[in-house]
Amino acid sequence: MSILHALILALVEGLTEFLPVSSTAHLLFTEELLGIEQTEYVKMFTVSIQFGAILAVVVAYWKRFFINIQWSFYRVLAIAVIPALILGKLFDDKIEAVFEKPLVIALVLILGGIVLLFIDRIFSNQAQIKDQEVSVRKGIFIGLWQCLAMMPGVSRSAASIIGGMQQGLNRKSAAEFSFFLAVPTMAAVTLYSVFLKNWCVDGQELKGISMILSSTENTLVFFIGNVASFIIAFVAIKSFITFLQKYGFKVWGIYRIAVGLILLVLFINQEQPSTQQQKKPLCEVQGTIK
Repeated sequence: MSILHALILALVEGLTEFLPVSSTAHLLFTEELLGIEQTEYVKMFTVSIQFGAILAVVVAYWKRFFINIQWSFYRVLAIAVIPALILGKLFDDKIEAVFEKPLVIALVLILGGIVLLFIDRIFSNQAQIKDQEVSVRKGIFIGLWQCLAMMPGVSRSAASIIGGMQQGLNRKSAAEFSFFLAVPTMAAVTLYSVFLKNWCVDGQELKGISMILSSTENTLVFFIGNVASFIIAFVAIKSFITFLQKYGFKVWGIYRIAVGLILLVLFINQEQPSTQQQKKPLCEVQGTIK
């Protein structure tokens, strides 16, 4: 993967991570359109550049995290992230398998867009609370909503924001709580992908950190990707709150439907993996023999 490709992917990640449009789907389709080979390093890279986006949240709301400290806030986040950690670990392989089915992800984008068309109307007349008032119980429910985003195309941001509104938060507070919840969620996913997960490279199982440090090019790509992701995500966070308060979710619903339809046309003739006998990676084959 070239530095240019890394910058483009980081741009997509930074722009879409905190918007209700599914960063995973946008990254996958960007790789497809640019012809980026789906190597293990590329897969790990698209996950690890979330680290830059995480830092963007922490910097944008640094007073909330480090100055106006409320331990109840940290407790709620710590408990709310548990469902995603458990289900993510249990279904990691099944989730990764969906990445090979772009048509499914395009359909999910469209269905999610239809839902967003009606969200503002559904939650227009409810009593609204601030994110400071989120209880542990409400946090758990929002965390469960976030788990819907394990299906690529749903959008972690959309799922957790809708979950926040379902629990009584207004649009601004729901969006900000979604940002806060992203920090432990994405930090855990990134750390797992870089330091704990075994990636199959040429028949050999390697940790993400080993791939990053295996060459100067890989290290440089990883660093540049995270820096670019941080800068773009920081701007996107600030802009999204203003845009959401002014226009609501309908615009994002229309966007998702339009993008999903375009992607359906682009990938409708793509060869379906199910029609052929899939070859298992050598690491997986060896694992079944042990």
